Amino acid sequence: MIHTKLTTRRRWLAMLALSLLPLWPVTAQADAVGALRDFVREVQSGRASFTQVVTGNDGARKKPSSGTFEFLRPNRFRFDYLKPYEQLIVSDGSKVWLHDVDLNQVTVRPYDQALGSTPAALLAGGSIERDFTLSNQPDEAGLQWVLAEPKNAEGSIRKVRVAFRGKDLTAFEITDAFGQRSRLDFQRVETNPALPATRFRFVPPAGADVLQQ
Repeated sequence: MIHTKLTTRRRWLAMLALSLLPLWPVTAQADAVGALRDFVREVQSGRASFTQVVTGNDGARKKPSSGTFEFLRPNRFRFDYLKPYEQLIVSDGSKVWLHDVDLNQVTVRPYDQALGSTPAALLAGGSIERDFTLSNQPDEAGLQWVLAEPKNAEGSIRKVRVAFRGKDLTAFEITDAFGQRSRLDFQRVETNPALPATRFRFVPPAGADVLQQ
């Protein structure tokens, strides 16, 4: 009789455990969207180093690039590409400047036109819920992924995946309208550092060819 009760209890516990299994991935994935929302709400400034790898729609990888990234909410950010070619992308909140150092050429666009539903808008912009539809993705290699799909289907970005390890921002993966995929892996991420506003101002260097778009 006792053996029968133990067997019945074990079967019940086993069935309970199996019934809960489908809930574990959902619970783990929910943390990823929560981590992104917390990041946007709690982190007002940040900086990090990054490595970027671009993969064409044919699967071929281009030469990696690397540099530093900074942002100051609202709407200010700075990408310094250092290798293999120097390039600077700066937003002062009203305009976005792109400086090709080798060509000494500057392209400038209004912030609203340049940002829209871009990855920088996820970190430095105002409302991620306004610009993106967020959904959870399966965990990969110990990272929790969020899929951010732009609500504006006319832009050049088709989807952005954001990776966290716990609450720590780890990577971006961007897919554009041509099927090209670009992944940025972040290192030495600092949250809420004191960044002067001057880091996000840009004055074209003397002799630069300035193109307004």
